[in-house]
Amino acid sequence: MVSFIKIEGKTVRGIFQDRLNRFSALVRVKNKILLTFLPNPGRMHELLFLGSEVVLREVLRENRKTSYDLIGVSYNSQWVSLDSGVPNKLVLEALKNKDIEELKEYTIIKPEYGYGHTRFDFFLANERENCLLEVKSTTLVKNSVAMFPDAVTARGTRHVKELAKAKKEGCRTCILFIIQRTDAYSFAPCEEIDPKFGKALRNSALEGVEIYAYKIEISQSFSTLSLASRLEVNL
Repeated sequence: MVSFIKIEGKTVRGIFQDRLNRFSALVRVKNKILLTFLPNPGRMHELLFLGSEVVLREVLRENRKTSYDLIGVSYNSQWVSLDSGVPNKLVLEALKNKDIEELKEYTIIKPEYGYGHTRFDFFLANERENCLLEVKSTTLVKNSVAMFPDAVTARGTRHVKELAKAKKEGCRTCILFIIQRTDAYSFAPCEEIDPKFGKALRNSALEGVEIYAYKIEISQSFSTLSLASRLEVNL
């Protein structure tokens, strides 16, 4: 079984106009300019520019300033998922379905788990061992290489260092990069943007932290997102 998640709610296509701040953008739908919520704080300069075709998901909820989330963009004739919450949802389904070969032996799955002074995305366990899993959303691809991060991430560096510490304390630890597009064939840390993260990631691997990368596939209608193939990781 290949794990997937469905996009709930009505979706509409629009044309990207401008990014107002990290979490809001203007999108033209027909003859209206809509204020939208952008569920991704990354830069995404190569994806979001004036004229880009985007996908909005309608969210009708009280106390919201916007009625739409900007969840996808068309780039080089493919869809790219922009919602940074998608990877955790998809990974949760994959863990339940045992679709991630490296993590299929766990019977206990707990999202949002606190360990020490850090909260990790998942705690996994079976009769033999415990495992801490951190999931990172990736949208940046250069020359078919998926890269993380696309902006300096002190939080990401701290997560990596804390996983290395947990490994020394006897816990299995893994980082899973989910590439939200299909045109990547390998993964590497983005040294140009955040060399401190790259150094921390390499050091953590030397300490025994396991690093994996998978990409996702997006249906043409942008209604389902599926876990796809594992990518080579180059540190």
